[in-house]
Amino acid sequence: MNNFFYNLTPDVILKALEESGFEPTGHCMALNSFENRVYDCKLEDGSHVVGKFYRPGRWNREQIQEEHDFLLQLKDDEIPVCAPVFFPDGGTIHQIENIYYALWPRTGGRAGDELSDDALEILGRLLARIHNMGSSKQCAHRIELTGETYGIESLRFLEEHDFLPPQYRERYHNAVHEISELYETLRSDVPFHRIHGDCHLGNLLYGNEGWFFLDFDDFLTGPAVQDVWMLVPARDTEGLRQREVFLNAYRLFRDFDSSWLRLIEPLRALRFIRYAAWIARRWSDPAFPAAFPHFGTTEYWEKETMDLEDQLNFIYNTKDLPAGVKVPEKEEEQELTNKDYFWDMEE
Repeated sequence: MNNFFYNLTPDVILKALEESGFEPTGHCMALNSFENRVYDCKLEDGSHVVGKFYRPGRWNREQIQEEHDFLLQLKDDEIPVCAPVFFPDGGTIHQIENIYYALWPRTGGRAGDELSDDALEILGRLLARIHNMGSSKQCAHRIELTGETYGIESLRFLEEHDFLPPQYRERYHNAVHEISELYETLRSDVPFHRIHGDCHLGNLLYGNEGWFFLDFDDFLTGPAVQDVWMLVPARDTEGLRQREVFLNAYRLFRDFDSSWLRLIEPLRALRFIRYAAWIARRWSDPAFPAAFPHFGTTEYWEKETMDLEDQLNFIYNTKDLPAGVKVPEKEEEQELTNKDYFWDMEE
């Protein structure tokens, strides 16, 4: 990882803006962001821009450009998203050292908390419009949300860099493979198109002009239900009712087959896996050990492993599990011995 990225200073940010044809006043305030470095900068004309400096090695220029092009398409269709600002040369991506960066308008508002039914209906209609645009063109460079990209590749990194403790390595490995294979089976006839990818409440703002969708950094090709479940993630009675309100509004602008909902729990499990690998991949960044002190402990991996196994049990206990999905037979529990607790014990 580039130490220059870790040590970005206001002077570097202001220099980048000046070299791109803007006139900053010197006001430069860091905003909360783990993945990228994001700064609120004031310009001499009194306006503000938000500078987003992309973490090196994650997305290449073509992948970032696809994100920007999609946002500009959505903006042109009057869908409320925060789209990048054009530089004077007509582009939306510049580079300093080996760090790509872009500028965005500062969007005022407050983050979503709990959504009322009215808000759910508005957001359902807006997400359907985003997905209509998403299905109008295929990505050439962004990844697809598959069992391989979210599950197996994440597991491979964790194993190759020795993050998994011995006593949970096999169980975690088996759970990841089972979840990834199950997801692939269940998604076989589900359409894929361009989606937000990380469409949770933290990436929404509500202001004077209504709702705005933010931060398409995880933009990719995937099933529509990925964005749906992340906006209405709860699976209790109230959560299911809210999801129905949301989807009723969504369907006013775009079809949504109820059978696609079977992907929610495998997608939830894949997010657990990818999130753990995301932290592991960033562990050399000083911000991550400070923010996730519990990561990597035995207790952490015990919980992660049990959460994946619980997800599998939940999926297999679903009444409307489609034909073709084989539910594994439960193995008879065996009595634990000292060897199970002390994995380095000699026979």
